[in-house]
Amino acid sequence: MTLALAIHGGCGTLPKAEMTEAEWAQARSDLASALRAGWAILNKGGAAVDAVEAAVRVMEDSPHFNAGHGSAFNTEGEHELDASIMDGATLAAGAICGAKRIRNPIVAAKALMLRGDPVLLAGSAADDFAEHEGVDTVENEHFSTERRRKNLASMKLREIVGTAAEASEAEKHGTVGAVACDAQGHLAAATSTGGYTNKPVGRVGDSPIIGAGTYARDGRCAVSGTGKGEYFIRYCVGHEIASLIAYKGLSLEAATDAVLAELSEHKIGAGLVAVDAEGGIVAPYNTKGMYRGWVTEDGLIHVATHDHVELAGQA
Repeated sequence: MTLALAIHGGCGTLPKAEMTEAEWAQARSDLASALRAGWAILNKGGAAVDAVEAAVRVMEDSPHFNAGHGSAFNTEGEHELDASIMDGATLAAGAICGAKRIRNPIVAAKALMLRGDPVLLAGSAADDFAEHEGVDTVENEHFSTERRRKNLASMKLREIVGTAAEASEAEKHGTVGAVACDAQGHLAAATSTGGYTNKPVGRVGDSPIIGAGTYARDGRCAVSGTGKGEYFIRYCVGHEIASLIAYKGLSLEAATDAVLAELSEHKIGAGLVAVDAEGGIVAPYNTKGMYRGWVTEDGLIHVATHDHVELAGQA
């Protein structure tokens, strides 16, 4: 089988002028680090589900992405985190939402998946579960960054003057995710997010919803999405792509293009990474940019934020 690994760090990437070149370089470096973490597992014959967890965990620890440290603030100035993971070999899945104290939500989601039941835990129950399982917990302030504080202030001002709908995708939200195909041909997907800036307390998007923002099924595909979660839930984006492959015989590229085209028709900003049973990778988006990266069969790392794809060395 062809090993495959792809990641995203959210679509609606900031205009280039809003960060220094050093900051953009660090963001790309963190993408490369995430790919190295996942590829190290795949290259040693490890499972796809372990690889996507490792990749997402690196991005959760980076301040450049809206997941873990660097998450968006809700309307009350707190962080509520969501994550999910799915093993395409067994359809086992685990998800947490509305967590406030889990340092790496994807680790807790995987622990829940391994437990087997339930699939989804919310709020304080998710935090308590993580603590019981020995997953690292932190104070809510751990997830804060100055950039996210400025985003919150900007969105609150927009709300007052009535321009919230004009905010860029980057101002509003972001997500991280990973998909992989391992040496046994098994697929997996994982997604993690802090939601969107100034979101209502208790709001849950698509990232922890299996079949929407995260989906994996052997023989079909693995998908992790990024964009306004409410639409990903309504369109069942991950499952829809898998269904187009299974029932219409579409290629991975054709299936993802079809779903993204439908979202674009309704002016829905969206992006995703996906991998198929042969290790084929796609990373389409319809916004100004998308933090993204993948490893090719020769072990070379490719990362990008806007149009230009950069070679970032050997995995």
